[in-house]
Amino acid sequence: MTEPPPVHDQNHVPVPQPRSPFTRALLAGALAGTTVDLSLYPLDTLKTRLQSSSGFTRSGGFRGIYSGVGSALIGSAPGAALFFVSYEGVKAWFHPPGLLGKDDHDGWTEPFAHMAAASVGEVAACAVRVPTEVVKQRAQALQGTSSAAVLRQIWDRRKIAGVGVVGVWRELYTGWSVTVMREVPFTVIQFPIWEALKESRRRKTGREKVSAWENADDVE
Repeated sequence: MTEPPPVHDQNHVPVPQPRSPFTRALLAGALAGTTVDLSLYPLDTLKTRLQSSSGFTRSGGFRGIYSGVGSALIGSAPGAALFFVSYEGVKAWFHPPGLLGKDDHDGWTEPFAHMAAASVGEVAACAVRVPTEVVKQRAQALQGTSSAAVLRQIWDRRKIAGVGVVGVWRELYTGWSVTVMREVPFTVIQFPIWEALKESRRRKTGREKVSAWENADDVE
């Protein structure tokens, strides 16, 4: 017996499939990181020059406040994206979907999960951020005409000083451990508070998710 052809409902509107949390974290983190770094870059340049041992004026003063912006552009998007992908991944590992319901998570363990996730995310982000920060800060202090020029100087030292590729690698990661020690405590405090504020907002509004504006307000 032949089956009748399927009937298509002309009024049916296909429901778009939501992106995975990792895709959202990747895109949102990359966009947010690039936007913040570009908008605040002049202030970052002035801060670097004020802290320079050569003095503010010799380091460039108010001239060329976007020197080294190329390295910031290269590092900000992947660094921020790597942070949020790692953050969401560790959170998912602590609370795998399907094993525990949303209301089954122990409230007192949530901050520790967020602390661990933020720590892993920050260490991962520093793997990208530190080399670009080294190049950026030297360009900001006018130790090179651009990020590319500073990078060439570092690369050329492998021949001049005989340090090889390993020496170049070490120079690019100068201050990595100090950067991690500075950034991890900040995120360990910030993100559990951020998550707690989001949860409080969800309970007040009765919504499953908070809006982007509410997220930003929580961060502030």
